[in-house]
Amino acid sequence: MRLFSRIQIGLFIFLAAARVCGAGDPKVGIAAEIDRNRGTYSEIMRKIWEYAEVGYQEHKSSALLQEQLRAAGFAVEAGVAGIPTAFVATYGVGQPVIGILAEYDALPGISQDATPERKERPGSKAAHACGHHAFGAGSVEAAIAVRNWMHASGQKGTLRVYGCPAEEGGSGKVYLVRAGLFNEVDAVLHWHASDRNVVNPGPSKANISVKFRFHGIASHASSSPDRGRSALDGVEAMNAMVNLMREHVPQDARIHYVITRGGEAPNVVPAFAEVYYYVRHRDREIVRALFDRVTNAARGAALGTGTTVDWEIIGGVYNLLPNETLARVAQVNLERVGGVDYDAQDLLFAEALGRNLPGGKPGALELARKVLPLRIDPDGEGGGSTDVGDVSYVVPTIGIRTATWVPGTASHSWQAAACGATEICAKGRVVAAKTLAFNAVDLFTRPEIIPKAKSELIERRGADFKYEPLLGNREPALNYRD
Repeated sequence: MRLFSRIQIGLFIFLAAARVCGAGDPKVGIAAEIDRNRGTYSEIMRKIWEYAEVGYQEHKSSALLQEQLRAAGFAVEAGVAGIPTAFVATYGVGQPVIGILAEYDALPGISQDATPERKERPGSKAAHACGHHAFGAGSVEAAIAVRNWMHASGQKGTLRVYGCPAEEGGSGKVYLVRAGLFNEVDAVLHWHASDRNVVNPGPSKANISVKFRFHGIASHASSSPDRGRSALDGVEAMNAMVNLMREHVPQDARIHYVITRGGEAPNVVPAFAEVYYYVRHRDREIVRALFDRVTNAARGAALGTGTTVDWEIIGGVYNLLPNETLARVAQVNLERVGGVDYDAQDLLFAEALGRNLPGGKPGALELARKVLPLRIDPDGEGGGSTDVGDVSYVVPTIGIRTATWVPGTASHSWQAAACGATEICAKGRVVAAKTLAFNAVDLFTRPEIIPKAKSELIERRGADFKYEPLLGNREPALNYRD
């Protein structure tokens, strides 16, 4: 707490002096503050990396970010939308209302130490292989810098930070949208870890995730198999039918699954088995139709194997809706900030990690230094899925990606987790924090942007759009990672 007080006092003096001296560009002072305090946020980032808490279990990570925001003068409401690890932090009053998203959930099934070679981290069964530890820390870093500028300059408006848990399959933001927490917001800013620097206006794939649970009859698998009905047979029959479906679905659809429970012992006919599915496409209505076909496959598999089946929708997210108006603002600011420069130590890590990447070497390292040209393709195939998609349908939204990983690193990999504990990741986080902060300054000080962005949103989604979440009215799946 004392550290933040010293930082704030020094910042207030700095910004007040800049105003007296007639400094006309607040972004200069904001960038200087972010540079000055980068060590503090690198420590926060590293702590969240070490916590590696999975979706809806991010209690320490969420509390740490809330602590920083409270100390900086934000009013924090915790446990919003029925989610213990979600929060909204608010500073200021009146319009415009600008939101910044922060994530902090890790991925299960990956464990990695802070080394460029494959090495599991003792005692950890999860890792930040998608960079959400940097996402949360960098968003708070940006928000506090903007808050300090608003306080020192007298800038009117409201700044909100949304603590967003369980992006990885838990659809955390969907519940925040459904609860109306974005209803008064004029624009939303976010970012994500990557191996390059690029404005990311969309699209992404809509997604429904669901767990199918088959119930059979246990019996001795050798002496009395005729008395049993295998729940695992139900799972395998369903998977076989869905795999046959792949020839007869849109080419850019994605359907994938893992068997999360298959039985306890080979000599016992399994009475219970579970399979976890994702169904994706950039058109959410096609996702709904494909989901219906997958559930029919489950019914057929149960009928054919003499078992029963039920299912639970775990999550459901919209595709990202591009906003060219905000994307062009973000592109200018990202180009002003620039990319990531590697020093000698960064290069040694990149070269060592590169030997463990496909092809045995890193991608072109200059990619980390460049800012890629803006490319808006609303009809593109899209890559993964994100619950930011739902936010983008109710409020103009823009995201960026920055080079927190060695070029050539794939997300959801041990290599990405390893990069997350390095100075390479910290440098990419600083690029993101500055760009987010600069975007917020423009939205507060250039009143022509928000009406134009809102008009574009209405045009893209349709004037008659009514938000209906793909996950329906279910309560947050707080135990989906159990």
